[in-house]
Amino acid sequence: MNNVPKLKIGLLMDSFDVPYWIYKMIEKIQDSTHSQISLIIMNQTEITKNNPILKVKNNRDYFLYKIYTRLENKTYHPDIDAFQIKNTAELLENIEKIGVMPKLTKYSDWINDNDVNTIRKYDLDVIIRLGFRILKGGILDSAKCGIWSFHHADNNMNRGGPAGFWEVFQQEPTTGSILQILNEDLDGGQIIAKSYSTTDSTFVKRNQNNYYMKSLSFLPRKLKELHEVGKDEFLKRVQAENNNLIFYDRPLYGKPKNGQFLKLGLINFRKLVNRKIRNWFYFDQWFLLFDIKDGISKSLWRYKKILPPKDRFWADPHVIAKDDKYFIFIEEYIYKKGKGCIALIEIDKQGNYQYKGKILEKSYHLSYPFVFEFNKNFYMIPESSSNKKIEIFKCIEFPNKWELHGNLMSDIDAVDSTILFHDNKWWLFTGIKENDGASNSDELFLFYSQDPTNDQWIPHPQNPIISDVRRARSAGKIFSYQNKLYRPSQNGSYHYGYGININRIKKITEFEYEEEVENEILPKWNEQITRIHTFTYVDGLSVMDGKIRRTKL
Repeated sequence: MNNVPKLKIGLLMDSFDVPYWIYKMIEKIQDSTHSQISLIIMNQTEITKNNPILKVKNNRDYFLYKIYTRLENKTYHPDIDAFQIKNTAELLENIEKIGVMPKLTKYSDWINDNDVNTIRKYDLDVIIRLGFRILKGGILDSAKCGIWSFHHADNNMNRGGPAGFWEVFQQEPTTGSILQILNEDLDGGQIIAKSYSTTDSTFVKRNQNNYYMKSLSFLPRKLKELHEVGKDEFLKRVQAENNNLIFYDRPLYGKPKNGQFLKLGLINFRKLVNRKIRNWFYFDQWFLLFDIKDGISKSLWRYKKILPPKDRFWADPHVIAKDDKYFIFIEEYIYKKGKGCIALIEIDKQGNYQYKGKILEKSYHLSYPFVFEFNKNFYMIPESSSNKKIEIFKCIEFPNKWELHGNLMSDIDAVDSTILFHDNKWWLFTGIKENDGASNSDELFLFYSQDPTNDQWIPHPQNPIISDVRRARSAGKIFSYQNKLYRPSQNGSYHYGYGININRIKKITEFEYEEEVENEILPKWNEQITRIHTFTYVDGLSVMDGKIRRTKL
């Protein structure tokens, strides 16, 4: 692959001043081994300033939305702001540039044939739309693999805009984002990347910030894939992924008019007030549920509760069966300390349990204590994302004494790492946040190795193997049932811990990964239980965690 020339990329831009997420994306492309930016196509359309009176007249139907947007911008200041303006002139200073003056219709930009022919002479592989409006005409075919463009919404749910607004105000559980190859059909292009994030229930800008920062990685990933497999194979894959017949049955969204905004705003304000009032009198606490029988316990109403004291919660159960006992390793989170440690609960075969106390604590947060056996030793991989590492601990004296064995990966924000031994290889599933400001629950990455205790992990070529908050993040040990492999995963739509998916792994090799959701578990069997997010089955013991609402009185 080192002998394959870099892809030649063109950028369609309105200005060198761009939002931070675009700046970081350009930076990733420039630093890559697979692509180089070869041409800047600058929009030379003059933007005329509206007469203030005319501007007020044009926006009078949307003034409530305008006021809301300004208030959010003044009150919400994230640590990483996807929309902070950064100048790319220095980053792009040595790249050839041409200016074009498109013909403007009401909604579209038409680049004239002479300019299109000039662009074609650069023999570009891909053109990325970072400016202009809706593009029509010959420009759509001016690069070998077309013009790639973001649409920051699920194109099956929301075409139009504003990005991330309608999902919040209509209380959609997820907000989609896509990268597509443009054609003449508005938002009906060929999709080359698609992802889903949990919709923020309160703020539009906070909702946008997360998934814009995540989506900046789509383009470098797909350029890398194009470079590795070549144009024909890449476009063949794209075509195969776009063969389903999908009708769009929703309106073409636009800015909300005053009446729409007032109605939606009042509904959401009422929900916010109700939530605040509830929080005055109640608090939510993670706890454990278990059942012991031959085989997996499938009737959730049979599960018995293990409630912690009110000053802490217990979550993320992982089980080792040994000496006719079950050793349940859990996250113990003490509210006053503001961080988690690893604790232990023992259960005998009759279901009698004992809390054995804390067994591993660090100055940083620990959770999700995945425990496994290798070469007659026990190892634990707790989540240590706040320390920017995937750490592995070796058991010195079971089950209470553990020491740091090493780091599987460093300088990484990874959550809920889960190990599987299959086909004489060790597989590591982990949720990774590639970009600061994004969520670590949206994307699942896969690695493989011959030794699960060292740092020689090879990334899977399909990474991320899942980019969907509804089923990406791990939710417990992968288990076998009737000769099939099942991976529990979190369903993070609506909110964290909404439910659990049981995914059947259909294919896992060094080159391919495929799974499908076979069943879903939601906390519907008991009205006091509001969330669940981990399930483990080992040798007759089924155990999960749930969140229960308890009174503060």
